[in-house]
Amino acid sequence: MTHTIVMTGATRGFGRVAVERIREGDPEAHLVLLARGAAGTELAAHLSQSGRPVTSIPTDLLSLGSVRAAADELIQRLDTGDLPPLRGFVGNAGLLYTNNVTESPDGFEATFAVNVLANHVLIRLLQDRFKAPSRIVLTVSDAHFGDFRHNAGMMPAPSWQDPASLARIRAFPKPNTVTAGGTAYSTSKLAAIYLIHEYARRLPQGVDIVAYNPGFVPGTGLSREAGAAVRFVGRRIMPLMTLTPMASSQKNAGQHLADVALGRIPAPSGSYIDRTREVSSSKESYDLDRERQLWETVEDLCLPIAS
Repeated sequence: MTHTIVMTGATRGFGRVAVERIREGDPEAHLVLLARGAAGTELAAHLSQSGRPVTSIPTDLLSLGSVRAAADELIQRLDTGDLPPLRGFVGNAGLLYTNNVTESPDGFEATFAVNVLANHVLIRLLQDRFKAPSRIVLTVSDAHFGDFRHNAGMMPAPSWQDPASLARIRAFPKPNTVTAGGTAYSTSKLAAIYLIHEYARRLPQGVDIVAYNPGFVPGTGLSREAGAAVRFVGRRIMPLMTLTPMASSQKNAGQHLADVALGRIPAPSGSYIDRTREVSSSKESYDLDRERQLWETVEDLCLPIAS
């Protein structure tokens, strides 16, 4: 039966690879791409040339108002039958800033806004529209471990604190530095895993949610908001790391993401999937008190703005 799969982060990097694999692996899927600017529209038009329609809804994930508008359009089109039943959401978009002082239009720290709040708004507003069985996949990162074994010191460890502080700029020491930006990123990915555990307890029966860790994937455009020097290293130097076991190529990361979204990699709701298998996330990422406190905080922070 034809069904809808909604995806962010589909227009570049391994998300672009995943889109193709999802279409190949699930001929009944009607993809809806949420993307900023013309990128989503252009990709949807290109993919639709095959005869299977792909829908694009312009969405700026930095703006919760824009996220709400996209969710409202999805709900309206699902309810009227313009889109087939919703059975999947892939939250693959993410950002890494080289500082901890960049604000979203709503006044939130930008990394936290995209990596945590945008997904939360979409999931919460769409949760009653999913038809079982459904699978939600959020792309996370092994940066949340904060140890050398998982990222060779390339990313600072997360630094957990009051979630209301994490959602605002200057939460970390020397906020104008690359280190503070990296800490914000790894902490936002830890927050995403906390919320995945909470979603798994709260989502309707038959609506599963899992975390997907692609490993280190050079050249994805993750740091596209960074300065020229950092972008150069990301484009020219880091891709060489795919020759080592530590890194994943964009092709492999995209194929694995699609396989997770299509349910080819079995895992119960709330699980952490590292590339192709279910494993445990970091010890720090299992903390019921933090999970509940974060849930209450993001509810208070973002849903009123998005309503």
